Amino acid sequence: MAWAANQTLISHFILLGLFTHSPLHIFFFSIIMAMFLVAFCGNGLMILLIRMDSRLHSPMYFFLSWLSLMDLMLISTIVPRMAADFLLGGGSISFTGCGLQILFFLTLLGDECFLLAFMAYDRYVAISNPLRYSAVMSPRACQLMVAGSWLFGLVDGLIQAVFTLRFPYCGSQEIDHFFCEVPAVLKLACADTSLYESMIYVCCVLMLLLPFSVISASYLRILVAVVHMRSAEGRQKAFATCSSHMTVVSLFYGAAMVTYMRPQAYHSSKQDKVVSAFYTMITPMLNPLIYSLRNKEVAGALRNLLGKCPCGGRY
Repeated sequence: MAWAANQTLISHFILLGLFTHSPLHIFFFSIIMAMFLVAFCGNGLMILLIRMDSRLHSPMYFFLSWLSLMDLMLISTIVPRMAADFLLGGGSISFTGCGLQILFFLTLLGDECFLLAFMAYDRYVAISNPLRYSAVMSPRACQLMVAGSWLFGLVDGLIQAVFTLRFPYCGSQEIDHFFCEVPAVLKLACADTSLYESMIYVCCVLMLLLPFSVISASYLRILVAVVHMRSAEGRQKAFATCSSHMTVVSLFYGAAMVTYMRPQAYHSSKQDKVVSAFYTMITPMLNPLIYSLRNKEVAGALRNLLGKCPCGGRY
């Protein structure tokens, strides 16, 4: 809760949402809901396949299953609430609810930043040092990497959620966004937020640029190793495996950097909504498609699962 300028207690914010009720926006809302269903089913199916098929019990797919779980949680944190606000109207959200949404969202965002870096390191070890791969990427090491991702994400989420809601908020209670994202909430603060914005910038450097540096260094070493491969088939397989991950990295980090590494003065509500929709809805939908369409092992696991299903006929 916060105190307005007239000392009256503000108990909630109002989310203005992504759409109005115009025919065009209703059409866009239908597309968003279809994307949500694709993302939800695609990531859920990816987790199921990796768990059930023994051929996918490797470090790469272990990380991929956690990425799918994070995407599943991310869209579930944002989209159902946005859909309910659009269908039922209102958009009112309590300070506690807003803080929890910031916490969950930034925790998952930070998790993915570090997990994508560990996935890049996994590919580097597999391609550049295959003889030591099993020792370096042991089950214990993989579990520690995932735990570290969650820890860093949780610390970042807690810091930003607590400090964001400690500011006094006065005047308008309307957040021109479809969820409680820190830059949008800070626009309503009636205090100087410049120091906090500087802290956010430092956090973003740590949470975005450091993992991105690890990814860049890993793929630079991978490129050197691939160039020196004698087997054309080996080069093709390495490029196919890494291109999927690089596509996901580009989509995720590009959108996140645009949102969290620009000064507050350069933020516009319309642009922020579009970018946020990209990495909260579009990227979670594309991730399972990107990793499965060019992956023969995932495609084989899906065929096996369909063959075991009673609806699979004679298979």
